[in-house]
Amino acid sequence: MNKQTSFSVCGESLPAPMHICGFFDSREQQYEVILPYIMEGLETNEKVINILEGNRHGEHCRCLADNGISIAEKLSSGQLEVLASENTYIKDGEFAAEKMYKMLEQTLLSASRSGYDSVRACGDMVWALKNLPGTDELLEYEASLNILTPQHSCSLICMYDISSFSQKAITDALLTHPYVIKDGKISKNPHYIEPSKLISNFSDFTSEPLKF
Repeated sequence: MNKQTSFSVCGESLPAPMHICGFFDSREQQYEVILPYIMEGLETNEKVINILEGNRHGEHCRCLADNGISIAEKLSSGQLEVLASENTYIKDGEFAAEKMYKMLEQTLLSASRSGYDSVRACGDMVWALKNLPGTDELLEYEASLNILTPQHSCSLICMYDISSFSQKAITDALLTHPYVIKDGKISKNPHYIEPSKLISNFSDFTSEPLKF
């Protein structure tokens, strides 16, 4: 997949693909950003993947339907996938960066085989608050996505509840995303570190909390 050239987030047109960190302080603020992003993807015949806690799926699908998305049709066709954190990020009760990376890679390859030129996804990171085994691999995983997304024309928004995550978790997120959403606006992230540099020198970048 290599045909996605641009997409819209927070009213801004951005070059694709892109790995974005979204900081939100309410569910309403989150949906103000991701609803147009999801709807645009469905309208332009991109594969759209949403990952969130299983107990939120009903609410999430109702929200999409209330905004004019034909949920049954999009799910049936496979263009839209709504996946559970419990079956992806923390399958079998633990997080493993390499396992999740390979799972996402296979999903992207499958989308390409199905004829989609590009993929846009969003994942709610609330699962990381459970401190399950392997959660400490999240920094490595987020960094590796900056290698994966351009290979498969995938744009991805990782959604963080800013009131729930620690300063360390926020710092890690800032180190691993080229763009950041805050207060409903998107901007280039000055704290971003290229994955090759970050992965080989984790300890050099994680001692001081970052401000944004």
